[in-house]
Amino acid sequence: MNNSIQALVAGMDDSGTDLTTTAVGTKRPTWAQAEGSPLPLGVTWIEEEQAFNFAVHAEHAEGVTLLLYPSTDLINPLVTYRFDFLRNKSGRIWHCRIPLSEIAAAPYYGYSVSGEAVSALHSFDPQKVLLDPYAKWVFFPPEFDRNLAMREGSNAGKAPLGVLTAHRAKFDWAGTMSPHHESDAIVYELHVKGFTKNPNSGVDPSRAGTYAGLVEKIPYLKDLGVTVVELMPIFQRDPQEGDYWGYMPLNFFAPHVQYKSTPEDDEHIEFKNMVKAFHQAGIGIVLDVVYNHTCEGDHRGPIYSYKGFDSASYYMITSDPANPYANYSGTGNTLNFGRGHVRKMVMDSLRYWKREMHIDGFRFDLASVFSRNEDGSLNWGHAPIFAEIAGDPELGRLRLIAEPWDTGAYQLGRGFPGITWLQWNGRFRDDVRRFVKGDPGLVPDLMRRIYGSDDLFPDDRSNAYHAYQSVNYVTSHDGFTLYDLVSYNQKRNWANGHNNQDGMDANHSWNCGYEGDEGAPGDVLALRRKQVKNFFCLLMLSNGIPMFRAGDEFLNTQFGNNNPYNQDNETGWLDWSQLQTNQDIFRFCKNMIAFRKNHPSLSRSRFWREDVNWYGTGGRADLSYDSHTLVFCLHGASQDDDDIYVMINAYWEELEFQIQEGMSQEWKRIVDTALPSPQDFSNRGEPLERSSYTVAPRSIVVLLRSRN
Repeated sequence: MNNSIQALVAGMDDSGTDLTTTAVGTKRPTWAQAEGSPLPLGVTWIEEEQAFNFAVHAEHAEGVTLLLYPSTDLINPLVTYRFDFLRNKSGRIWHCRIPLSEIAAAPYYGYSVSGEAVSALHSFDPQKVLLDPYAKWVFFPPEFDRNLAMREGSNAGKAPLGVLTAHRAKFDWAGTMSPHHESDAIVYELHVKGFTKNPNSGVDPSRAGTYAGLVEKIPYLKDLGVTVVELMPIFQRDPQEGDYWGYMPLNFFAPHVQYKSTPEDDEHIEFKNMVKAFHQAGIGIVLDVVYNHTCEGDHRGPIYSYKGFDSASYYMITSDPANPYANYSGTGNTLNFGRGHVRKMVMDSLRYWKREMHIDGFRFDLASVFSRNEDGSLNWGHAPIFAEIAGDPELGRLRLIAEPWDTGAYQLGRGFPGITWLQWNGRFRDDVRRFVKGDPGLVPDLMRRIYGSDDLFPDDRSNAYHAYQSVNYVTSHDGFTLYDLVSYNQKRNWANGHNNQDGMDANHSWNCGYEGDEGAPGDVLALRRKQVKNFFCLLMLSNGIPMFRAGDEFLNTQFGNNNPYNQDNETGWLDWSQLQTNQDIFRFCKNMIAFRKNHPSLSRSRFWREDVNWYGTGGRADLSYDSHTLVFCLHGASQDDDDIYVMINAYWEELEFQIQEGMSQEWKRIVDTALPSPQDFSNRGEPLERSSYTVAPRSIVVLLRSRN
């Protein structure tokens, strides 16, 4: 060990003199200066001391060593500091403090941890260089090798390392505020790289596929009308795993460095500039976050961080000696939210992204894992982390969105413990898909979804849910694109390498009479465009918060692949040439978004109740099994809005609908999805000539009556 560092941290000079007992007038070092502080976890820069504090949780470890590497030698550490449990351990946390003067030439750090391996519960391997779970920036050496982390032996020089940075300049957030959207909330899900990586994206090649590339597309997003962008996972992941989507995180604090156009940016200026630019444009940013598992996988997976510090403490463990890792995520392991330090790590991560990065909200992947106890059982009542987030003065006010299920639980609606959270409404997706496809018996379910899914989010006295808690969607990254939904009956995932066994089978899709694009007849192609408009129309006319995936507005295709998680190529990238080819669809989607935003009566905090009347082709809604039609009239007076009359015909023949309210001259036709562009959406409105309207097969018509 470097003697000067050992002496300084131990409170002694090089001769062995105890600095706390020297001559009168000598400043006595504090306990924290001498031993380090257990909080905060991770690395903390102490400005007044010009020193770094290191703290890491390793409950069952018998020995912990800090390794500090110079940029010129990533194999042999410049400083090796072995923690003394009598000085450098508090409870389950190991800690020390080292002045910058001693490590200025060593910007990278890692740990080595030793302990007793009790069967397969622990993965202690002192030869492994471990990444700090709280690292704010992850450095991958040029010789980084995932395979070495998957077998016994040293991975020095080839392991991911944390980066020490001091004297951070304070980022200038002046002139920006986090936007808050209510009835005008339109969520747009996109992949940072896939959104602009295609050479036809129009983004400067040096910034294509990066955070900076997204900034160049803000004018497009403003023109489209989206108000909230949901970024697919941007946590740092293993670049050698082939996880293009990002749902296999390595670390919960560092932005994915491969999405930077300037990889040396240690202060994440590019990411912050992106957030600032979106806020200046009035667009909020929600991060799709994966806290339910990590990229370390099961017993066969790599040892990068959590496994090496304490497998049995970070992960849910089973009684199966062949594979001790519980797998409620479907990816090999599951973080243990029954343990306080795991919940604290997530809370600290969320606060970091809010405080340092000004993120506006989070969408939690497989959020039912949060409600699992330490033994894996479900806590249907008050899972601790939900109370901790709700009670936090910063996090409780953010837009919190749950994917309310995992591989073994489905908690959609009031079954989910986060009672104030928004939730991805998988029932909306499935019911709307099946109705538009033409399945029978769906009219009552469609009514529920349009109304705001009060069966799932009841607003009775004991529950008091809100309509906006339902995040309505027809498509997301999981599954077909909107165009593929109307073009394929069967998934085509062969390129993924799993013999077409991966991805959802229950897609509720319909190819409109011809499988795929190649050689598709003209009438089939025309029907597909109409069906796309029908889906988008219903999405924008329903109570709740609408979400759709990037590219659906111009018929982007993944060629039938409904799970391209490893397709970092033209399949997974948006094809921007389709924007010009399908300007009619883009125009329709843009106008439907504007229509929704201009009519707050559609999206409310509460359910429509007495403001809505339901009809059929005649005076009464037909809820029978063989019905494929529904009409509703939403009165807007209570919201100082116009009245909206919607006629929905999912039948394969045209039907005559009798207008049930008001005189024909009071209504103007805004939408008819059966008409060609630009007649399919009329901004000024086309006056009705009679009190009935012939709705074409598989079409939707929207009328508007101006407020008095």
